[in-house]
Amino acid sequence: MEIHVGYIVTLKKQHPCGSNDWKVLREGADFRLECKGCGHQVMMPRRTLEKSVKGIMGPLVSEE
Repeated sequence: MEIHVGYIVTLKKQHPCGSNDWKVLREGADFRLECKGCGHQVMMPRRTLEKSVKGIMGPLVSEE
């Protein structure tokens, strides 16, 4: 599965703030994700992330 830094991933389960979209901040054996709704950051193992991904969008060009 191709997931890189800057990509937006949609997960199956909703975050308590109501958002399903996460921005990838770090990739490797684990991923650091930032919630697009509230900005909360979490670390997630690659295997867990790959199981829970519903959709992948490429990096957002307009975001700085």
